[in-house]
Amino acid sequence: GPSYLLHSVIPRLVSPGSGWDIQKPHLGHVLAALDDPTILAMLKMVSSAKAAVPTVSDQAAAMQLSQCAKNLATSLAELRTASQKAHEACGPMEIDSALNTVQTLKNELQDAKMTAVESQLKPLPGETLEKCAQDLGSTSKAVGSSMAQLLTCAAQGNEHYTGVAARETAQALKTLAQAARGVAASTTDPAAAHAMLDSARDVMEGSAMLIQEAKQALIAPGDAESQQRLAQVAKAVSHSLNNCVNCLPGQKDVDVALKSIGESSKKLLVDSLPPSTKPFQEAQSELNQAAADLNQSAGEVVHATRGQSGELAAASGKFSDDFDEFLDAGIEMAGQAQTKEDQIQVIGNLKNISMASSKLLLAAKSLSVDPGAPNAKNLLAAAARAVTESINQLITLCTQQAPGQKECDNALRELEVGENVKCSKLSECCWPFVLQVLGESMAGISQNAKTGDLPAFGECVGIASKALCGLTEAAAQAAYLVGISDPNSQAGHQGLVDPIQFARANQAIQMACQNLVDPGSSPSQVLSAATIVAKHTSALCNACRIASSKTANPVAKRHFVQSAKEVANSTANLVKTIKALDGDFSEDNRNKCRIATAPLIEAVENLTAFASNPEFVSIPAQISSEGSQAQEPILVSAKTMLESSSYLIRTARSLAINPKDPPTWSVLAGHSHTVSDSIKSLITSIRDKAPGQRECDYSIDGINRCIRDIEQASLAAVSQSLATRDDISVEALQEQLTSVVQEIGHLIDPIATAARGEAAQLGHKVTQLASYFEPLILAAVGVASKILDHQQQMTVLDQTKTLAESALQMLYAAKEGGGNPKAQHTHDAITEAAQLMKEAVDDIMVTLNEAASEVGLVGGMVDAIAEAMSKLDEGTPPEPKGTFVDYQTTVVKYSKAIAVTAQEMMTKSVTNPEELGGLASQMTSDYGHLALQGQMAAATAEPEEIGFQIRTRVQDLGHGCIFLVQKAGALQVCPTDSYTKKELIECARAVTEKVSLVLWALQAGNKGTQACITAATAVSGIIADLDTTIMFATAGTLNAENSETFADHRENILKTAKALVEDTKLLVSGAASTPDKLAQAAQSSAATITQLAEVVKLGAASLGSDDPETQVVLINAIKDVAKALSDLISATKGAASKPADDPSMYQLKGAAKVMVTNVTSLLKTVKAVEDEATRGTRALEATIECIKQELMVFQSKDVPEKTSSPEESIRMTKGITMATAKAVAAGNSCRQEDVIATANLSRKAVSDMLTACKQASFHPDVSDEVRTRALRFGTECTLGYLDLLEHVLVILQKPTPELKQQLAAFSKRVAGAVTELIQAAEAMKGTEWVDPEDPTVIAETELLGAAASIEAAAKKLEQLKPRAKPKQADETLDFEEQILEAAKSIAAATSALVKSASAAQRELVAQGKVGSIPANAADDGQWSQGLISAARMVAAATSSLCEAANASVQGHASEEKLISSAKQVAASTAQLLVACKVKADQDSEAMRRLQAAGNAVKRASDNLVRAAQKAAFGKADDDDVVVKTKFVGGIAQIIAAQEEMLKKERELEEARKKLAQIRQQQYKFLPTELREDEG
Repeated sequence: GPSYLLHSVIPRLVSPGSGWDIQKPHLGHVLAALDDPTILAMLKMVSSAKAAVPTVSDQAAAMQLSQCAKNLATSLAELRTASQKAHEACGPMEIDSALNTVQTLKNELQDAKMTAVESQLKPLPGETLEKCAQDLGSTSKAVGSSMAQLLTCAAQGNEHYTGVAARETAQALKTLAQAARGVAASTTDPAAAHAMLDSARDVMEGSAMLIQEAKQALIAPGDAESQQRLAQVAKAVSHSLNNCVNCLPGQKDVDVALKSIGESSKKLLVDSLPPSTKPFQEAQSELNQAAADLNQSAGEVVHATRGQSGELAAASGKFSDDFDEFLDAGIEMAGQAQTKEDQIQVIGNLKNISMASSKLLLAAKSLSVDPGAPNAKNLLAAAARAVTESINQLITLCTQQAPGQKECDNALRELEVGENVKCSKLSECCWPFVLQVLGESMAGISQNAKTGDLPAFGECVGIASKALCGLTEAAAQAAYLVGISDPNSQAGHQGLVDPIQFARANQAIQMACQNLVDPGSSPSQVLSAATIVAKHTSALCNACRIASSKTANPVAKRHFVQSAKEVANSTANLVKTIKALDGDFSEDNRNKCRIATAPLIEAVENLTAFASNPEFVSIPAQISSEGSQAQEPILVSAKTMLESSSYLIRTARSLAINPKDPPTWSVLAGHSHTVSDSIKSLITSIRDKAPGQRECDYSIDGINRCIRDIEQASLAAVSQSLATRDDISVEALQEQLTSVVQEIGHLIDPIATAARGEAAQLGHKVTQLASYFEPLILAAVGVASKILDHQQQMTVLDQTKTLAESALQMLYAAKEGGGNPKAQHTHDAITEAAQLMKEAVDDIMVTLNEAASEVGLVGGMVDAIAEAMSKLDEGTPPEPKGTFVDYQTTVVKYSKAIAVTAQEMMTKSVTNPEELGGLASQMTSDYGHLALQGQMAAATAEPEEIGFQIRTRVQDLGHGCIFLVQKAGALQVCPTDSYTKKELIECARAVTEKVSLVLWALQAGNKGTQACITAATAVSGIIADLDTTIMFATAGTLNAENSETFADHRENILKTAKALVEDTKLLVSGAASTPDKLAQAAQSSAATITQLAEVVKLGAASLGSDDPETQVVLINAIKDVAKALSDLISATKGAASKPADDPSMYQLKGAAKVMVTNVTSLLKTVKAVEDEATRGTRALEATIECIKQELMVFQSKDVPEKTSSPEESIRMTKGITMATAKAVAAGNSCRQEDVIATANLSRKAVSDMLTACKQASFHPDVSDEVRTRALRFGTECTLGYLDLLEHVLVILQKPTPELKQQLAAFSKRVAGAVTELIQAAEAMKGTEWVDPEDPTVIAETELLGAAASIEAAAKKLEQLKPRAKPKQADETLDFEEQILEAAKSIAAATSALVKSASAAQRELVAQGKVGSIPANAADDGQWSQGLISAARMVAAATSSLCEAANASVQGHASEEKLISSAKQVAASTAQLLVACKVKADQDSEAMRRLQAAGNAVKRASDNLVRAAQKAAFGKADDDDVVVKTKFVGGIAQIIAAQEEMLKKERELEEARKKLAQIRQQQYKFLPTELREDEG
């Protein structure tokens, strides 16, 4: 990695002397140096450097290394983005640059040829024949593969990737040309040298033509003629590449041997064989001898591939001679056959041996060309095994020996091959089982030889041979794991595809096709060939599908899919012709079959070439010399076992024929003893060397020592005697600690994975983990010694100790698991330990980040963002579980959160910079989530270009976040620096701009769903607004602006509601139509519901505040519609572009039904509002419908977003009890106003109870059984209550005494369910059930404190420019001044309000309505609690309003922020009013002051909202997703707050009457939606 970088890449990147003019070819070289492997190598270097930092003991060097790694990581991220853009810009230039390179290479080879002709060609320093031959072999594959990619890209018309492929081809050809020149210079045969240079020049010539054709094909993609030319040129190049490889020494001889085998095999194609001239015994012994020779030569071929090129030539020559002899002996044997069938079987077997022999030579040839090729050795081993097996089959068929002899011979051949190819396949093996089988069969061999039961003897020999081969393979795997687990070894890596599988399938399909078209093949052979073809082609298609889903390269993705299609189609065509052939074996049908095989063979060959691309293949393991030494005992034992088993079987074979030979029995006993000893020593060696165990023990000791050290330090800290480290600064220590903890965090998953199933990695990872704990303890104790606060000191030490202990637990679990995938019982413990360790890392990181951000150290955050950005590029994400729409929704959520945080940072940079650290930390965590979700969104987006867009936009946003976080850190270090402030504001603006670009990219992905997300946000704002309105109505302060009546608004409401129904229809149909239509429908419905909410609010206000219950009924009706619309929009978003039978479509239909029901309900309510006789009944019907809908939500499987305490759940049941009493009273009185009050109260009580019950029951500490119980009784209670309300409805229609008497039974059922529900809530709480302390006493001080803080905020506003002008409304003010005016009047009014509230509180205590002692009933405590929290909220809301107003005047904050702050002030004021009025006397002076102050606040904040909304919406545009940062001045007038107060004095008088009704209503807490910022 690093050394390669320094020596090869960086010089290419910054070669001096050539400027950076884009026209010069230099850019091409720069881009060539920036290919993915280069950047990946650099990233690897960064992670290696980071991992090494904690282990460097020299402080200065460690700091330097850490800083350099960070700088390199940041620069790499920027370089990557820049190179992507450059690649996009330079596609065509890259092709030209590649063409130039290839032309130059051709000329260089021409010159070399001239030099060679004059015998002047000399090898360069370091070049040997072996090395160059190997280079040439391995590069030829790379050339073939990159050309396949070039063809695909050009055919697909993908310019960017064609450029990349052309560049890769040119690079590979450069290496090929150098290797060819080296081979020619090093060889002693002039003719061979000339042939090599000529063939290499042909390759260059063909490649130049190919690149030229690819360039032409790009100009006219899809043009059949250019595609055809491309294919022809590609064939020619592939032919000349083969010629070039065949010029290598040794290759020619293997080709000759292959040809000779082919020639000999023609003897098998004659129609009738001559009868045999030799006696049977002689033919049989000749065949046995020839088989032994051929088997031995096969072993020699395998051996020769590891030696010099000359050895392979000799071995392959001998192999072909032996094959010839064997074939003659086989044909002689076939002549002995009695029947035609027997003869055909013998010939069939000989053909198989011929195929297997050719395969062996081909495998040997390809291994000698490229020894480093992944899996090449395994292929060779498999080929050798196939030769042995096919020989054994033939011998079994042909020879008639005494029983048991054949089995012995077969076993001996298998063991001989086993010895040669021991380290081939890595299979898993069940030791005890194999050993048992082996023991039984060994005993059986001697037993049956003794008794002369020869068939049983033969069977035992066969079983023993199989078991021994299995044991050998298991030993080979164990040896591999032992070798790899040495710290200096490197494990192999699984590739995207398995080239062996492709090569095997290719060979099998070719053989089967040959059999198909072979005139001599029988119908059964044709069918078996067809089966083979089908089996292998389906396996290939499957492999392509998997590879396509795994790769991130879009061209490769398409190529794999395309190739699979080609293979599948050509197979289908072939199968058709085979069916015809099966029906009629005519010459014509055979011919058709022959023609149909050609496209299949070509498709499979092309696919195999493409799959051998180095990019896709596995990386072979590299075992160090120490690793090889560790393997030695296992390999030696295995070898001894095989040799002694061979002797044992030979001896047993002679005993089976002659059991009465005592000396032979003693020899057998000796061998049997040696076999059992060698197996014992094999098992012992494997046990001793089990990978990772030794390292685990060593690491456990190390961590135990570290835990003792940290305990010592903790004791010293407790006794205040922890010595301070003076040799290093606290920042440096924090940096060290952070980097160590991060590295430990990175190792948790790899260790868990290794412990569960990758034994080879276990030792490495565990050792690495243990090496971090000494630096961890040093840094943690150092940091603690520098901290002055004792509590913080202990926190750092405790968290470090927890981390060390969790690591210890992890190591014990890992040691137990040992990397054995079959030890399932240990896996849970490993997973749990990993989880605990992650939590420990997270805890300590939170502590460190807080400490760091307080002093403005943001290095850790910058790293985290950069890491999230690099993950974006890591090709394929984990398998996406959701659809694009799901990820789109979460990306929008996090993007908006980042935009809001950026806004906050602008504001805080001016007001209080010390809070920037927390905001930066928030932004970092949001970006981490965003990057992950963005990667998923990009992976699921269609078409791919949009995915690419999303990825780059999210990366750009990452750069923006990094700059902003860095500026925030700088500003914290020096808060007064105005230049940094200005830069921070610029960066924050850039971030909001980049957020809008991310949103824009998502919109391109699906405009419709994006519009749905935006609309849903708008609707949730409306619902929150309606909740506030309900509170004002309940408090009796919702009044009409002038003397209008409800009739003035009725028409408008009905008209708008009908428009909404139309929009609903469009929304539902939009889900199935185009994104544009869906977007239109979503925008339109959001606009209509906004309008409808406004007109209904005006209508409710016109009813007058003396009838608050009816006002609430009306607002509840529109709130139901808004909720239903919100659900409908989310259902539409989920169902967008799904098929009609998708489950999401049913959800959509359900949501549409609810929507229609609720709109109908609204219309009925509007009609009934003025009819005093029916409006109560109507309100009750609406409430029953609403409760049913709430119950459906409650019963759904959705987990609530947050959880609450069981106390909350118990408190909410109180509302149900009150509402039940009210319902019974209403049923008895049958008065409409009682019924309306019941309807309103029921709705709130049930809704609150269900929400609280579900939130409490999903608390993580609640058991499943208790959860089910709570949910069941929540449902029970609701159903009982519904029955009660429905009974009240029945009474209203037909009031009779009998019906009224039944009310008690209904209310009892509800009471019973409530009791059960309370018990379930008690069960959730466990045992610590205490009464919350009654906080009445502290209420007044809290209220006064709140008033003071509001006054301070108002003073801050006072000092702001522009100065306050007149107090009456003045429309000449521009918008910024109006905002300040409104904000100041709100601040003054809230200050007065809180003062009045505290006076009211004093008055209540004086009157004895609220006890001043804690022992008072829980009611008062709850009430006081409410008053305090309300006052606090008013104070907090006002101060955030002042901040927003200040920021917006200076142009830093958005209107949304201002609006939401003002709405918050209004909401908290309403809450305070309700809180006070619950207990107050409506005639008291304090109460009057309170009412006046409350109205003043409401008016002032309403005005502010209106003005700001006009400013915001005046410039809102349909497609505008950009988050606004500037203001538009000169907006319509704002009415001054004083005037409003005078105008509304009349309302105060009316309000007094309401207090009596409300006094009893207990104050309920504010709905949570209102607390959140709606912007």
